[in-house]
Amino acid sequence: MSETKERPDTPCVAVCSTTFDEVCRGCGRTVAEVAEWVFMDAEQKEVIWQRIAAQGYPHRNS
Repeated sequence: MSETKERPDTPCVAVCSTTFDEVCRGCGRTVAEVAEWVFMDAEQKEVIWQRIAAQGYPHRNS
């Protein structure tokens, strides 16, 4: 099974905050990426997943 199949449908962790810049502090996506997510194909989403994972996102409260 590929890594993309094991991921949730979205990196959203319901910790939405773009107060200080254009990047959500919960999931690491830009405001534009969040808005366009439902319209992206799997390949586009994978590029974003790879970037945010490399940056240590998503941040879940534990």
